Amino acid sequence: MNIHILDQAEDDLVDGYNFYENQEQGVGTYFLDSLYSDVESLILYAGIHQKRHKDYRRMLSKRFPFAIYYTNSKEEIKIHAVIDCRKDPAWIRGRLNI
Repeated sequence: MNIHILDQAEDDLVDGYNFYENQEQGVGTYFLDSLYSDVESLILYAGIHQKRHKDYRRMLSKRFPFAIYYTNSKEEIKIHAVIDCRKDPAWIRGRLNI
């Protein structure tokens, strides 16, 4: 099964990296390592997460307050967004175009 991280989700990851790296050097790298590990776990666990918005399933990160929004088929997992859970729910719905 292939995992495809869409451009918007990559931008979300870069934003998260920059935020944490500005807090303390090295934390941004740890953030990316953790989130990419969570994304890779979808190879085993894709589809078990509840649908939260539209057709997007939401997996919560293990180490950071972020949610990974994805869709899946038999052939591919698409990561649509990686969003800070501390954001306003209305902002999240807008980001997911709901």
